[in-house]
Amino acid sequence: MNVTTSRRWRRVRSLHPLAWWVWSLGLAAAAMRMTNPLLLGLVIVVAGWVVAARRTDAPWGRTFSFALRLGAFLVVMRVVLAALFGLRVPGTVLFTLPIVELPSWAAGVNIGGPVTVELLLGAATEGLRLAAIVACFGAASALANPYRLLRSLPAVLYEVGVALTVALAIVPNTVLTAGRVREARRLRGRAVRGLRGLQGLAMPVLEGALERSVDLAASMDARGYGRRRAVSRVAVAVSTVALLAGLVGVGVGAYALLDAGAPSVLGLPVLSVGVLLLATGMVVAGRRVDRTRYRPDEWLWAEWVVVVTGAVAAVSVAVVAALDPDALTMPLFPLGWPAVPVVAVVGIGVAALAGVFTPLPVSTLTGLHVAATPPRASGDVDGGRDDALGLAEVS
Repeated sequence: MNVTTSRRWRRVRSLHPLAWWVWSLGLAAAAMRMTNPLLLGLVIVVAGWVVAARRTDAPWGRTFSFALRLGAFLVVMRVVLAALFGLRVPGTVLFTLPIVELPSWAAGVNIGGPVTVELLLGAATEGLRLAAIVACFGAASALANPYRLLRSLPAVLYEVGVALTVALAIVPNTVLTAGRVREARRLRGRAVRGLRGLQGLAMPVLEGALERSVDLAASMDARGYGRRRAVSRVAVAVSTVALLAGLVGVGVGAYALLDAGAPSVLGLPVLSVGVLLLATGMVVAGRRVDRTRYRPDEWLWAEWVVVVTGAVAAVSVAVVAALDPDALTMPLFPLGWPAVPVVAVVGIGVAALAGVFTPLPVSTLTGLHVAATPPRASGDVDGGRDDALGLAEVS
């Protein structure tokens, strides 16, 4: 193969799935620290633009629209629950709901009462934050091939990988099955909208999605995925203790970093120690798994661009939270317009570069481009049989 074709292949390939997940985690970490509706809306727009630019035509590429609908539902439910059961706050009263008297053992719970603008805006911004987080993970699900993600996991996580692959396969399989069932009902002249249409879709969709996911797990198990080799009891004990301690350290450190009121000693130091212990435990425990790697995914400059842009978004919001935390919140008392911190806006905007400085995904191109790829990388075509069965790695 000549040099021109090789360079073209570098510009046209599927990105490493872990890079997309790290990118989405950076955006999600930024969204967790704020209730500013302008910044949260920017996070959703950036995630949607990158998905539109780099998603494939595989079934999981349709999950972002589902995440947006789920986020909108969460915002509406958050507002409704706040109006019915939320703590009454002073402000401009929009309307008053009938008050329900509760027994003494339910002290602190309110049902009904005056509903103010401040109450609804506060609930809406909280719901929008949750919707932005859901959109970030929906973007990762739409961009990353779940089966390639499985074969990229460390060897020690093979059991978790099976469960994770089945779980990740449920959402795209549900979307795909829903479209097929809806089209079949429409051709038969049956209802596809409203309550009657939902009743006819629910059982076939859930049954089909679960059946395909279970078939995937069964095919992996039939091919010996996760075969173990004999190791000493000392190695097993060391790996178990290191993994548990590392998970606790990562959890405590991550919570301390996200919580502005937590002691600084529980933040980065504990997180660093937890990551070190977790890596040590994975290396030691990985020796128990006899694993061969078939067509490993490459990690090139485009993957680093995606990871760095996601990290820039998280760091920029953390900087604003340290210098001017009020800029990341929605001003309710008194009610006013949200601020527009330039540092956070630029940092979140940098995350959009992941949709520019990355190769085009393979499955969105014509068959001529796919045929021009080297034989070694032919398994990278999304929707290929190897990836569909999750057999890229055999243990």
